[in-house]
Amino acid sequence: MALEVNRTNYEEVISSDKPVVLDFWATWCGPCRAIAPYIDEIAKEYEGKVIVGKVNIDDDNDELAIKYGVRNIPAVLYIKNGKLVDKQVGAAGKDVFVQKLKAIL
Repeated sequence: MALEVNRTNYEEVISSDKPVVLDFWATWCGPCRAIAPYIDEIAKEYEGKVIVGKVNIDDDNDELAIKYGVRNIPAVLYIKNGKLVDKQVGAAGKDVFVQKLKAIL
């Protein structure tokens, strides 16, 4: 299961020496719900190698969305060494998320 990331634990998550995948989502977003199982599967499959987190934009996490310029959801961001290196905006198949992740491992 993906880690819940918010403004309280964001700095700790982002400063990890492991790559980070952040899924920006909301409960009312149908495409977000559609990709949620993929994100959870990736979190399980890559446990120990990658930190996979979910950022609920409705839970007072506006500054995180603003920091990364997230204007549409779902938005899955790929971060390595604290820097944004790739992203996927909109729903996609699991293979798309995995391919982007493998590129930063």
